[in-house]
Amino acid sequence: MIIKASAALRNDYTSISNLAKETQEPIYITKNGEGDLVLMSIEAFEKREQVLKLREKILQAEQERMEGVGALSVAEAKKRLMERTNGL
Repeated sequence: MIIKASAALRNDYTSISNLAKETQEPIYITKNGEGDLVLMSIEAFEKREQVLKLREKILQAEQERMEGVGALSVAEAKKRLMERTNGL
């Protein structure tokens, strides 16, 4: 976990920005010793959003399976999964 004070963000933005891009990890920003913000690169944020959307689709498919929504062949299941994940 990377933790930086808000003063570091204010005084050395470039360094913090580079750190976020290099590590692809969130950086926790504190203010007066307390957690205040989380900063991350756009690339890391977009990747995280993509993973969350994929997990949501998998959960939905599992819920449908548990509710007994019609059984599928392996080929049909693969086809539907590719459609739902847009080929991810």
